[in-house]
Amino acid sequence: MIRLKSESEIDKMRVAARLVSRTLGEVSKYIEPGIETGKLDILAEEFIRKHNARPAFKGYGDRSNPFPATLCISVNDEVVHGIPGSRVLNEGDIVSVDCGIEKDGYFGDHAYTFICGDTTDEIKHLLKTSLESLYKGIEQAVHGNKTGDIGFAVQHHCEKERFGVVRDLVGHGIGRDLHEDPAVPNYGKQGRGHRLRSGMGLAIEPMITMGSWKIKTDPDGWTIRTYDGSMAAHFEHDVIVREGEAEILSTFDYIAELSKNQIQTQYHG
Repeated sequence: MIRLKSESEIDKMRVAARLVSRTLGEVSKYIEPGIETGKLDILAEEFIRKHNARPAFKGYGDRSNPFPATLCISVNDEVVHGIPGSRVLNEGDIVSVDCGIEKDGYFGDHAYTFICGDTTDEIKHLLKTSLESLYKGIEQAVHGNKTGDIGFAVQHHCEKERFGVVRDLVGHGIGRDLHEDPAVPNYGKQGRGHRLRSGMGLAIEPMITMGSWKIKTDPDGWTIRTYDGSMAAHFEHDVIVREGEAEILSTFDYIAELSKNQIQTQYHG
């Protein structure tokens, strides 16, 4: 069931989205060679709880194997859902940090892929193209369009640069639940899929690879990586479907202010 949000609900979603954006900004200050991913996770949880919210990912999922951390930290060929721990980041790693929070009954969900130190021009191009595709998709998140319009925009932008678009993982609705209807694929055909209506909350999140779009899951049941071992990038914004132009609730401004590891692009959000 797709839930349209009232303006008072959107106000609460905006607060949640801004807090999760601030959390990523805070974490971004510490992404450098030599830091353990588990340390980043501790910093994020402390920041979220300090601001009277709770980590949405921690404990999420099946009771037999709930997600154990506040952040999903996915490095290099890991696409999403990497579990923070003793892993040490190295020069040249690319690091997707995905964070979800709940505040006052509403959720924010936000992701950014950082460069740890420096890396190759080819990998920088992957990240820049992936980030641009996020905004290409958001441009289509307007009343009267279809989810296929979003997916087509992402797919077309990335595949013309010969990057792979993950098909087995999708964006989603968001609001009073972390994951709501509709699914928002990063591929598709224009004019196909669910009709978009003003007041819909969406988490749009391209997951793009340097090789095949195919993926596999690690034995931990969570970490998803590229099937061929190629590098992957992941970016995510929370948006509200509006007439004419989508409203972006989350922001990368805190990352731009606090981190030296952001991707330079003509798009801003």
